[in-house]
Amino acid sequence: MSTPVDIVSNPVAGGTRLRVLLRRVERRRKTIAFLLTVPLLLYLGAIFFIPMVNMLYLSVANPTLAKFMPRTVEALSDWTPTALPPERTYAALATDLKAARSHGTFGRVGKRLNEEVPGMFGLIGKTSFQLSKIDRGPWKPVLIRIDPQWGKLPVWRLLHRESSPYTPDYFLGALDFHHSESGHVVREASYNRIYVPLFVRTLWMSAFITILALLLGYPLAYWLSILPPRTSNLLMIGVLLPFWTSLLVRITAWIVLLQSHGVVNSVLVHFGIVDDAHRPKLIYNQLGTIIVMTQVLLPIMILPLYSVMRGISPSYMRAAVSLGARPALAFWRVYMPLTLPGIGAGGLLVFILSVGYYITPALVGGQTGQFISNMIAFNVQESLNWGLAAALGVLLTVFALVFYTIYNRVAGVGRISLG
Repeated sequence: MSTPVDIVSNPVAGGTRLRVLLRRVERRRKTIAFLLTVPLLLYLGAIFFIPMVNMLYLSVANPTLAKFMPRTVEALSDWTPTALPPERTYAALATDLKAARSHGTFGRVGKRLNEEVPGMFGLIGKTSFQLSKIDRGPWKPVLIRIDPQWGKLPVWRLLHRESSPYTPDYFLGALDFHHSESGHVVREASYNRIYVPLFVRTLWMSAFITILALLLGYPLAYWLSILPPRTSNLLMIGVLLPFWTSLLVRITAWIVLLQSHGVVNSVLVHFGIVDDAHRPKLIYNQLGTIIVMTQVLLPIMILPLYSVMRGISPSYMRAAVSLGARPALAFWRVYMPLTLPGIGAGGLLVFILSVGYYITPALVGGQTGQFISNMIAFNVQESLNWGLAAALGVLLTVFALVFYTIYNRVAGVGRISLG
């Protein structure tokens, strides 16, 4: 171990030893810092990374037929979907369906196939029930006699396609595509497209809510930033107060305010602004979702703006005015560019939170104000199509990451400028 005396008596060797000692101290400091972050990394892995990997897997996983109909999957592995399969494939299907009926797993097979082609659940159930009464083949005419569908190519193409342990069908469904009877990928009819219009609605409404929150939050944040600290801190409590109130309570209050015979409409009718028979519909539509979500997310826009504005010296504006700039021009050319980090941070937070919001559109959105998150919840809770829900979740995550990447490329290193 080097001492100060050694370093002074031999400066060259002492300097080398000092650098080695400093590197050791730095490595030890980094090691301690890393060990302190291990609990956080484990927590993030447990609540974020593992669920994300599981969601990615569910969006492409297709183990049902391989698990419950192994003989049929094996028989179809070398089948060319241009003609009906041979007798041995029918025999494998009959054996698997009889086993599925005896083990009570035919419902899982029928449910998976029904997610791709409606009516397959009934076909699998009826066929497995009839086969349980039959002991011998030949199975091809038996199956066709039970239901003529077994004598047609589309049902066998479906079985062949779903034999793979991985499938793109969930992502195709999430983008409003499906397989035709001939096996080609085609787009859903315009009246049957659900998810792409929901994605578009989610994105544009989230962008509009972000812009509206910025227009409302920017003046308030500016006003708070120029007040004396004691006053601004007191008023900041009013901004933070919604965080201390249950979201459900706030939404319920908005329902009371905006419903047809609520406070807002009653005031409008009382002052003769609208007729009692023509009360505007302010809730259970897109307008209701925008109003309530803007109020819910407004504090998240104000806080980054306020933190940035508080650090901007008032002398910048005074200097610009003293040099001949009009107050409006000085604000636009001097003050506004300095607040762009706050605008970017607040806009990013509000937009990404809006894209994934669920409870507010569910309660006040009605039929036209629903977001894609509501359809994800429907597939998880109602239709139990977890693969499609996972695919929708993956696409929503990708959209959020793309938006963040664009923001990071434009503003992440301070590139935004108003000239």
